[in-house]
Amino acid sequence: MNFRDIEYFAVLAEHGHIGRAAEALGLSQPALSASLRRLEQSMDTKLFTRTPKGIELTDVGQVLLSQVRRLRQTREDVMREIADLSQGRSGNLRIGAHAGVMDSLMGPACCTLLNSAPNVVLSVTIESNEAAVSAIREGHLDLGVSVLPSPPHPDLAQEHLLDDNIVVFASARHRLAKSKQVTLDDLADERWAATAFSAPALPLLSLAMQDRGRSAMRYVLQTSSLSFRDQLVANTDLLGTSSKRLLKQIKARHRVVELPIRGFSVKRNVGVFHRKDAYLSPAARQFINILRATAKDIAREA
Repeated sequence: MNFRDIEYFAVLAEHGHIGRAAEALGLSQPALSASLRRLEQSMDTKLFTRTPKGIELTDVGQVLLSQVRRLRQTREDVMREIADLSQGRSGNLRIGAHAGVMDSLMGPACCTLLNSAPNVVLSVTIESNEAAVSAIREGHLDLGVSVLPSPPHPDLAQEHLLDDNIVVFASARHRLAKSKQVTLDDLADERWAATAFSAPALPLLSLAMQDRGRSAMRYVLQTSSLSFRDQLVANTDLLGTSSKRLLKQIKARHRVVELPIRGFSVKRNVGVFHRKDAYLSPAARQFINILRATAKDIAREA
């Protein structure tokens, strides 16, 4: 049985006339008649009967036509699915993201992906940098959107998207809140709130203070929740660190201020990374393109 003969059969059935079907197919009538004979011989049955107006399907022909229509629909579904997959409009995508980029970068990028590719199924978890790297290596995640490992891991492909400047913030009622300049010595006796996403700012601050002969920083709160950390800093004398971009969002919810720390500056590189030898699906590639565009929009608004 030849698939081309089956397609010709369907066109014959739709037109009910060999001449009109041949014209629609761009074939000669003898060629179309030969195709029909091959199909009938392969099935050992008659598919059409001749009438004064043309041809009509036999009962067997009616059954075959209904199956051919199903085949056509299945073929169209397969072609759509392949096109969706190849163009990143469907598939499953697992992403581990740093908490600090969820609102500014991941939120808009995921909205763009889901609006343009409604058949994509997303799984997004909030991960520390170390956890995201480990999960990608073990194949539990497809992409990481986080602080880029430094130095780069040789088994990961990574792409820089944007820079985050890290700042220290405090309650607007904190004793240092109105200071025009804050030194590292001023921070010596302060209490700090830390999260799993505070690197590299807090470790670098602690090392800088120890280099000045000060004791290590006192962490009196450790939590995995940024919003909980923000609430406690806003209502106590605890200090915290945040990206300058994220601090704008914190200020919209709480009365907090940035402390102008003299002689200390931390910038972290945010990007996307994945395992070099892993299969990168079209949906993943599409999302990376969206991340690039979103990061450019963020940079223009800064």
